[in-house]
Amino acid sequence: GPLSERPLMEVTLGELHTWISTCDFSPQGLLGTVQRAWNSYYAKYINVRRGGPAGISMLLAGYCLLSYSWNYQHFKRHRWRKYH
Repeated sequence: GPLSERPLMEVTLGELHTWISTCDFSPQGLLGTVQRAWNSYYAKYINVRRGGPAGISMLLAGYCLLSYSWNYQHFKRHRWRKYH
């Protein structure tokens, strides 16, 4: 199919620049991309008949990593004061 309709994982390295130039970077286009990514994730990991805890576990792990990265400087300062 056309390059603009291919998912990122099907684009070769030589086609990457052209593929990126066909993307819609407007707020509406970015919102649509995020929505499609969420729907794909939800369909693959959460909304399955015999799903295990993998989907929810990945969300929780992602939240923990994101939360830690947001608060890293606070943790670093607090730890330094505690030991010095």
